[in-house]
Amino acid sequence: MQSWSVAIVLFDDVEVLDFAGPFEVFSRTRLEPGAASRRSEDSAPFRVFTVAAERAPVRATGGLVVLPDHGFEDAPAIDLLVVPGGFGTRALMKDARALAWIRGRAAAARRVASVCTGSLVLAEAGLLDGRRATTHWAALDLLESLGREIRVEREARVVDDGVISSAGVASGMDMAFAIVEQHCGAAVADDTAKYIEYRRNV
Repeated sequence: MQSWSVAIVLFDDVEVLDFAGPFEVFSRTRLEPGAASRRSEDSAPFRVFTVAAERAPVRATGGLVVLPDHGFEDAPAIDLLVVPGGFGTRALMKDARALAWIRGRAAAARRVASVCTGSLVLAEAGLLDGRRATTHWAALDLLESLGREIRVEREARVVDDGVISSAGVASGMDMAFAIVEQHCGAAVADDTAKYIEYRRNV
């Protein structure tokens, strides 16, 4: 199986679990079952890295400081682009450079996904036009008001309509497991969930 490169976008005031949850799921996935396989990258189907506008420290919610692996200019090719949420998405929605980068990388990626209010950024970039989508419960009305024929699903944790969106915070892990299952099969997804001791919401 060809490995996928997974890029998770970081920005100031990004929600920690929005990016750390999917990072954990994708980075711990192995095609070989059991704990021992996680000690090497030999059967890893995903190569996960973080990207921000610049390769400089990003301050997430709660004050956690994270150093991105890449900036926009030096990021490698991306198979799966993940845009997390957090209070910082409001500024990102007005950032023409970031929106252009997301739009361009999304066009070249195999899949695009969002966690929480990351869907607002995808909507602002025009990537949810005419699609079903979801977001954090407190931003459902805002997503609907963006007015590009986005059909908001208010009860779903994960919505896949070409672009994958997920509800708030912890639901990003359910989104990640859905992608693992699509790409690697249910047995691999279930084994990964067992390894990190996560009860999947399926």
